[in-house]
Amino acid sequence: MIAPNAAILLVEDDRVDVMTVQRALKKIGFANPVFVARNGIDALGMLRGQGFEKIVPPPALILLDLNLPKMSGVEFLEQLRADPELSAMRVIVLTSSNEPKDREAAFRYDVEDYIVKPHSFDEFARAMDVILSYWDPDGS
Repeated sequence: MIAPNAAILLVEDDRVDVMTVQRALKKIGFANPVFVARNGIDALGMLRGQGFEKIVPPPALILLDLNLPKMSGVEFLEQLRADPELSAMRVIVLTSSNEPKDREAAFRYDVEDYIVKPHSFDEFARAMDVILSYWDPDGS
């Protein structure tokens, strides 16, 4: 289960999807910190403390959309995995893309899971509950 204060970094550019994730987390009782980056460049900046206040301690989980401006989610994964200080971070892709090529590209960078965004709020809340019920931030 989730450790107290274990943070999530949500990398998502769509404001409605950000609000939906936040509402779904609140509905299932998740009260830990949730940081939001609107694109991969900002997310890397937040993780490294470059141009942004560094997230300390680092987030225990990253929820990543693939369709992002400036730097795609796959490009973000490539840079994340290439950085020795960030390479072990746990990532779950949460995206609207059900394309096999996107799924394959994400798994090439060792993501924990690939979830296509549900259409209804209740399905979204259930998806967040499932993610968090199986998520062990200590990696055990």
